[in-house]
Amino acid sequence: MFLTVPDRGPFDGRTDVPFLDRFHFMHFALKPSGTAFPGTITTTLLDTRMMKAQGNQDFVGSSSDFESRFDPEGVAVGSDGSFYVSDEYGPYINEFNRQGHLQRRIPVPAKFLIANPSGDVFPQDGSTSLELSPNLNTSGRQANRGMEGLAISPDGRYLFGLMQNALIQDNALNSATPPGRRGFNSRLLKVDLQTGATAEYVYVLDATGSGRGANDLVAINDHQFLVIERDNKSLLPTPPNAPEVPANKKIFKIDITGATYVSDVAVLPQNGGAALTALNITPVSKSLFIDLLSPAFAISAGVPISSVIPEKIEGLAFGPDLPDGRHVLYVISDNDLYTPRPTQIYAFAIDPSLLQFVRQQFDGPLFPPGQIKKVLR
Repeated sequence: MFLTVPDRGPFDGRTDVPFLDRFHFMHFALKPSGTAFPGTITTTLLDTRMMKAQGNQDFVGSSSDFESRFDPEGVAVGSDGSFYVSDEYGPYINEFNRQGHLQRRIPVPAKFLIANPSGDVFPQDGSTSLELSPNLNTSGRQANRGMEGLAISPDGRYLFGLMQNALIQDNALNSATPPGRRGFNSRLLKVDLQTGATAEYVYVLDATGSGRGANDLVAINDHQFLVIERDNKSLLPTPPNAPEVPANKKIFKIDITGATYVSDVAVLPQNGGAALTALNITPVSKSLFIDLLSPAFAISAGVPISSVIPEKIEGLAFGPDLPDGRHVLYVISDNDLYTPRPTQIYAFAIDPSLLQFVRQQFDGPLFPPGQIKKVLR
């Protein structure tokens, strides 16, 4: 059983009827294949529940509704049955109970917040968001580049939120009109859920431009994670985008051990490497774990994943181990609620020797097992 969250809705939440933020309980049934090509993943929707603020007020996707707007991105389940969702509009981190009612908002350092959010996040002329104007904001998250990734440590104590791209003050933008994204150094925020204390690390992106950024992370243990980096190119794009050959759809293994705390560093350089070394900053270590565009991965004879992979690969989760002991990693896409391009889910079998995996512990089931069996019947 998995908990999934769609983002702010079709048309970036700008629908004639407000899009109500929600989450789904999903059941995945994995049937591995003994052949060279994958088996099947069967999905069943168990339940859908709405996200509610205090006073039973609905959270909505519309960017112009400043009182109740919410753009869900990363999600992590707590050990006590609550769950946490990162908000790209803030970025904020909200804690909900299993019914979808807001329990609390986890504070994030002020440096992540913009001073002047704009309801017109995507102007009708198609230009870059007004939020990126230096006349409005000189610090905080970039427009539509908030806290995409959210993970929780196996013991349930620490949250880890990863920004999709660099903060504005971290040399994120060039001086063009409209400004272009150029910063390579994203911040990884660690939050102690017991004390509220925070720490920050540097995650260096491989590339910027073409929608590139970090889009989710999942904990391997208390110090290692898997991270998605991807561009927004696809041979089967969401209209009105034109088909483009994808160039970057990768999953990296990272380790925060030995990385420098940068909570007190007000400004990060544009680039990683020597620019960070000059400031005595060691970023998190990273190594390629899965290249989703590798010819080794195919969905059928002569059909590699690269020929059908969508623009946005945005979710990671571990599933139950296979009978032979291999770990299962699920990778899920975001189809921006465009129904002709259904959400895609991939499952990878991972040799245990490749990961020092510690499975997260829970006090009890998030969704009643008896109800799951009833739905599946």
